[in-house]
Amino acid sequence: MTSLKVGDKAPKFEAKDQEGNTIKLADYAGKKLVLFFYPKASTPGCTAEACNLSDNYETFLSKGYDVLGVSADSAKRQQNFINKNELKFPLLADEDKSVINAFGVWGPKKFMGREYDGIHRTTFIIDEEGKIEEVISKVKTKAHSEQILG
Repeated sequence: MTSLKVGDKAPKFEAKDQEGNTIKLADYAGKKLVLFFYPKASTPGCTAEACNLSDNYETFLSKGYDVLGVSADSAKRQQNFINKNELKFPLLADEDKSVINAFGVWGPKKFMGREYDGIHRTTFIIDEEGKIEEVISKVKTKAHSEQILG
């Protein structure tokens, strides 16, 4: 789906999080970033993925990673998702899909015989210099932290 690959510069982005704060790629300079794209807040797969990452958040931080989630949900929906699941990291409310499109994770999907456009669940590991270190397109929602941390 995405044309981005290991070694590419991560697209620069700027978007608002659930509280209306502007977050941009430059904020993570000097840190590794786990940037995960998910289809819809509060759905079973997305909840499993976000909770798995949140449960392991301290481990990510101790290894020099920060975590940031992105979907096309509204800021209010993202805030509810965080509150309900006690998520420990910000979620971008990318309603205009500028970040989603920059990373190339929007496109045709099939579910129960129906075709539609949506977000392909994809995670990008971005290094301290803003280069893509890893692209995970086959996300295991219940064991995503293990996929990333090994």
